[in-house]
Amino acid sequence: MANRQSGRNEIERLDREYTLGTWTRQRDFDPTQIVDTNGPRIVTADGDSILDFSSQYVCTSLGYDAERVSDAVAEQIRTVPYVNPGWATEPRARLSEKLAEITPGPLKKTFYSTSGTEANEAAFKIARAYTGKHKILSRYRSYHGATAASLSASGDPRRVAQGPEIQPEVPGMVKGPDPYAYGSSLDPDESLEYIDEMLKLEGGTVAAVLVEPLVGSNGVLTPPDDYLPRLQEIAHDHGALLICDEVMTGFGRTGEWFASALYDAEPDIITMAKGLTGSYQPLAATTVTEEIAEYFEDTLLNQGHTFAGHPTACAAGVAAIETYEEEGLVENAREMGQYLKSKLDSLAERHPSVGERRGVGLHQGLELTKSTDERVPFEQREDKVSSTTTVLDEVGARALDNGVYFYTSVNTIVVTPPLTITRDEVDEAVDALDDALRLSDAAMDE
Repeated sequence: MANRQSGRNEIERLDREYTLGTWTRQRDFDPTQIVDTNGPRIVTADGDSILDFSSQYVCTSLGYDAERVSDAVAEQIRTVPYVNPGWATEPRARLSEKLAEITPGPLKKTFYSTSGTEANEAAFKIARAYTGKHKILSRYRSYHGATAASLSASGDPRRVAQGPEIQPEVPGMVKGPDPYAYGSSLDPDESLEYIDEMLKLEGGTVAAVLVEPLVGSNGVLTPPDDYLPRLQEIAHDHGALLICDEVMTGFGRTGEWFASALYDAEPDIITMAKGLTGSYQPLAATTVTEEIAEYFEDTLLNQGHTFAGHPTACAAGVAAIETYEEEGLVENAREMGQYLKSKLDSLAERHPSVGERRGVGLHQGLELTKSTDERVPFEQREDKVSSTTTVLDEVGARALDNGVYFYTSVNTIVVTPPLTITRDEVDEAVDALDDALRLSDAAMDE
């Protein structure tokens, strides 16, 4: 990637001067202008073509050339660009029907919002109203969004960094352990037993257990095959619902429409965003079982948004699902996921700084270590919210210099390309990463 010798261009300067950057100290906010996109690639104002192996925030699952979605958005804007949620539109009706078809188990009715955090906030309210209980049990290595309740439910370092003087935590959020054998004192079976005991000791006050089926930005934590069904059974034994946050893992990323189905679980509530439209429009959804939906026939659903079920966004959602289906992208994620896994396993064998490869389908991650004998992370959890440049940052920067963009987080290189990816593009990305991992190999303890 070419160096920006001349400094910021006009757009970069304006953006830097007038925009508050997200999740960063503003002194560190220095965005590069993107002027074009092509397939799985983004193009900078300096002319660099970068292979995007992060799908941005694990959301541009269709790549950048989904013409069906672009055309659907343009057509909807010309006909009914917006009406409030009290009116019916064809895109919302068609999308709701389609979600009932592709989501696992008896999920049926959908509430719409514009982002994953709002989808989770809606799930909390629905679960609390339906069960008459107020607590939400989530896990320490998790991220569920930036709004008050969703961030309070998160175990992500960003929750701690926010601080109670800025955003007090919402009451009723309880944290449990994760299925993380490589970096935890509990193995996955013990973590389930711990959650079972937590629910027992909470005395029937927990409305729902909230989990990402495969954890995303906190390390691509991959549970054993029986973990999610067992967790659902434990939740139900204690009168709690299971909410699966599939904002990252939904819409084919794991080789199934939803990761819940991959693990033969049938959540009571599922939340989704990102891949729902391939991020061509901001749209999120909270889908509930028919039984939960029936409860609200005579009980007020005290939740709403101006842009809930926005017709243009829903048109993008319908077209995105049709694209996944007609182009066989869920199947491609399964096939390319196996190929990517094999290539990453080979990388792990060649590079002693790779402690563990985790993931399913096109939701993969490499956790790095300073020691071949034990887990000694280069990057601590608190580094995610610091201005420290870590070895992970250096590895990501080298890969970017090699023309491939990876997201790095919590000592893990996150590998989540678009579902359109090809074998040649996997090879290109792995070659770039192969070179970049020399930096972490050289930084290992003697």
